[in-house]
Amino acid sequence: MTQLRYTKDHEWVQGQEDGTVRIGITDYARDALGDLVYLDLPKVGKTITKGGHFAVIESVKAASEIYTPIAGEVADVNTGLADALDQLGQNPDTGWIIALRPESGSDLSQLMDDTAYQSYVKGL
Repeated sequence: MTQLRYTKDHEWVQGQEDGTVRIGITDYARDALGDLVYLDLPKVGKTITKGGHFAVIESVKAASEIYTPIAGEVADVNTGLADALDQLGQNPDTGWIIALRPESGSDLSQLMDDTAYQSYVKGL
């Protein structure tokens, strides 16, 4: 597994040993949403374009789409989150939303590392 990489939309991405990448939302995003009430997950096999949304999360405040910074096919979905939305966040072992099989040529190095993301969040 590789270190987490981050987007400006507060998603995290982590490469896995099997070639897939797990995608989730950061603690910052989860905290900004407030009390979470529902997560609409995609189906395994769905193809998602770079920048496309793959899930919708609803809180008592609003509904928000979750985007992917890379294109690929949904290889797995963390169905356990539906009953445990409090697990969403930066813990990649429990808080991931989907595992994506990236299209060839997908590059995670363009995303922020932890230091850059923490600086970005402090500037908000």
